[in-house]
Amino acid sequence: MESLGCRANQADGDALAAGLVARGCELAESGAADVVVLNTCSVTAESEREARAIIRRTVRDNPSARIVVTGCYAQRAPQELAALPGVSAVAGNSHKGAVADLALDSLRGGRDGFVALDAIRLPSLAPMLVSDDFAHADIALPGRAGENGRFEQRTRPSLKIQDGCGNRCSFCIIPATRGASRSLTADRILADAESFVTGGGAELVLSGINLGRWGRDLTPPQRLEDLIEKILAETALPRLRISSLEPMDWTEGLIAQFARWGAGEHPRLARHAHVPLQSGSDAVLRRMHRRYRPWHYAAQVEALRAASPHAAIGADVMVGFPGETDAEFRETCDFIARLPLTYLHLFPFSARPGTPAWQLHQEAPVHGTAVRERMRALRGLIEGKHRAFRQQFVGTRLSAITLRASGPAGSALTDNFLPVDLDQVRPANQRILVHATGLTADGMAGVVL
Repeated sequence: MESLGCRANQADGDALAAGLVARGCELAESGAADVVVLNTCSVTAESEREARAIIRRTVRDNPSARIVVTGCYAQRAPQELAALPGVSAVAGNSHKGAVADLALDSLRGGRDGFVALDAIRLPSLAPMLVSDDFAHADIALPGRAGENGRFEQRTRPSLKIQDGCGNRCSFCIIPATRGASRSLTADRILADAESFVTGGGAELVLSGINLGRWGRDLTPPQRLEDLIEKILAETALPRLRISSLEPMDWTEGLIAQFARWGAGEHPRLARHAHVPLQSGSDAVLRRMHRRYRPWHYAAQVEALRAASPHAAIGADVMVGFPGETDAEFRETCDFIARLPLTYLHLFPFSARPGTPAWQLHQEAPVHGTAVRERMRALRGLIEGKHRAFRQQFVGTRLSAITLRASGPAGSALTDNFLPVDLDQVRPANQRILVHATGLTADGMAGVVL
């Protein structure tokens, strides 16, 4: 079982793996597997190339394995995947709920070349992507194969509470591969969070394709800030982390929660906000069909910084959107330089067939050399900001969650998203306090208190 792409897709992959184990399968390393299930991503051309490379490598290293492909790439181009040597079956997101059975059918030699696909915008298919299977599958026990095919505990698992997106950004294929926004009910989410706590979980990450839209489709409509309040007030969850959230979805109430629940030596709401930007140029944002302007974005980030002075605040930035001029890129650089951002996820623009930006790319592509130079400039800019952010914590105490041992020492992640190399190995999934003693290449060195 291998999943590519976002946290929501990783959660789907864990659910698929749990479904296979529940049907009597044992998880194996891909080289020894009888059936390989590949849960794909389609957000960039590179993610699709990676999926094809995995398929080719599987055929080379494990030629007898049956390969079943699902996910966003399978929804976007099922016939393309079905034509690849070694692929036994393809099921798009619209039929993800059937993947476990399809994998077993493939193992028995049935339905080779089967392609399952429907328009996921159809109301009758909406439950398939936010359901008992794909909202969460034993989140206290997901992830890697352990003895007898059981799951080892994953540190910091995702609870997928929302799927789909209706924003229609000009560069994005996700509305076509995931459908409209759908939400898991608050009762189910609270039950899952409580189950996670009972299982000994320390940190849970709320995830979704467009997380800030959670609850808008429920009857009556609900708000993400009300859900977060319920989780923290009605369960004993040690720590909740919010994954990527669009700038317009950081409401005043949610920012107030960020300040209140993110206080103290062991904050229960992680001091970490990921706020997608994409560009600091108003003209580029308009061509992207983004639903905010630079000044709106800046106001939200400044409000987050005021609410939580030590929070990590990160952003996605897309480089080389069609028609992006040198002057527009400088606007982005200047904008980022002024903001209290602490890290960036940088992406070169990737033209997706079927999106408005595909045509823009045909008319005004940005040369690859310029894209690489701009990526390098932004990396240099954010490296300085990230180092300055980390430097202020040297000599202080930080709350962290231990991760799996890496090498001779342990590792952890602080609530404000700083990786820490520990002075000793500790079991994964423990809340600890760390005395930060210095900087590493991209994080901190620390002593467990």
